Parts: sequence; structure tokens; C-alpha cells
Amino acid sequence: MRFWSSLFSLLAVAIITLPMISLPASAQSLDALRSSGAVGERFDGFAVARDSSAAGFVKEVNAKRQAIYAEQAKKQGVSVAQVGAVYAQGILNKAPKGTWVLTESGEWRQK
Repeated sequence: MRFWSSLFSLLAVAIITLPMISLPASAQSLDALRSSGAVGERFDGFAVARDSSAAGFVKEVNAKRQAIYAEQAKKQGVSVAQVGAVYAQGILNKAPKGTWVLTESGEWRQK
């Protein structure tokens, strides 16, 4: 029961804080990089540099996401991986069409 309560709370927090995760420099630049294919999204809530020119940007994005995930994990009493998985769904829902997504099985798919 505690697990489901924590998961529900985490989902509520994710909905509220998700916009902050998508704004490392600006939402437009992240969306532009995703649309161009230079940046993809992973199943675990972290971004991937598909082009080496985006590596620094992705490092910044992931550092901010990691901090948010760690804070939420501590508050909810769940793992960072669980938080990332919940946020991943919201990130993918908001990502522009054409965004590349790395699945858990290691396959790249386009949204």
C-alpha cells in the first residue's frame, strides 16, 4: 500500500514539476535539438546526445534532471530510477513529434 501511495504522490509531483525539467537553457532549444535528432530521450528520464555537438547541453540537462529526481526520490521514499521512469513518460508526452527515444531494450524509435 505504501508503494502505491508513494507512486501516486510521485506522479502528482511529476505533473507539477515536469515543466521545470524541460527548461535547462530553454524549452525551445531542447525541442529544437530533439527535433533535429541531435538529442534523444531515454526510457529512464534522461536525455542522450545523438550528436557529439549536443553533449555539453545534454550533460547540463541531465544534471538538472538528476537533482530533481534525487530530491523527489528522497521525499517519496522511492528510488531515483523509479522517479526517472515516471518523469520519462511525461517528458516523452511533451517532446515534439520526431523525437528519438531510446527504449529499455536499446532500440531507437522515433516519436
